[in-house]
Amino acid sequence: MATTKFRPCIDLHEGKVKQIVGGTLNDDGAVENFVSEKSPSWYAEKFAGDDLGGGHVIQLGPGNDSAAREALGAWRGGLQIGGGITLENATSWLEAGASEVIVTSWFFDGEGRFLADRAEALAREIGAKKVVIDLSCRQVGEGWKVAMNRWQTITELEVDLETIDHLSQFCGEFLIHAADVEGKCGGVDVPLVNLLGLWEGCAITYAGGVRGLEDLKLINDASGGRLDATVGSALDLFGGTGVSYKELLKWNQG
Repeated sequence: MATTKFRPCIDLHEGKVKQIVGGTLNDDGAVENFVSEKSPSWYAEKFAGDDLGGGHVIQLGPGNDSAAREALGAWRGGLQIGGGITLENATSWLEAGASEVIVTSWFFDGEGRFLADRAEALAREIGAKKVVIDLSCRQVGEGWKVAMNRWQTITELEVDLETIDHLSQFCGEFLIHAADVEGKCGGVDVPLVNLLGLWEGCAITYAGGVRGLEDLKLINDASGGRLDATVGSALDLFGGTGVSYKELLKWNQG
């Protein structure tokens, strides 16, 4: 049986490694949980040294290009890159050292309508296996819809098994942020985890609200080990007190 694995993340805001409250990011800034004094490359080198594959670098808004390239250059082929990815720049990010590119907003028009032709074009250009589709979402009624533009705009696209199945032809895996709980250390979105755990196709990484090892166990049990997970604001590397990096390494080692 599969086991949920911890995947590392490097979130960049205004050129620095930060942890923010997900739903607060806009043109005026964001509510910050943590601003690191360490460089993006420090984190990338640490994750590389511990062979923590499958992690990602996310650019939260503009002004993060050089910081992102620094992280990718420190561990070439070891980290995915997301934030502002388009057909025009995807190849250059892969050449900069990204293992895959993560895409959300570019797949939608300004009204939040999904543009399947863009997904097809990107998969054709770089290969579907090099694409990670980010279905970052917010709860709407009894379900969830993808949120784009730094999680501020709710799109038409529902997050359900039918959507995931349809989109899986365009990507090698999914990243799903539960934006309503992101950065709050208040626990995971259990109904969303239950839903995602029913998917038996390509890999899915869940992000949002993980407080420590108990929540990793919850994700593992609720998804049958089919989901991997990131830990942000609760992690001691990011100023958190919920779980230590050493504990997560031990978790991954079983």
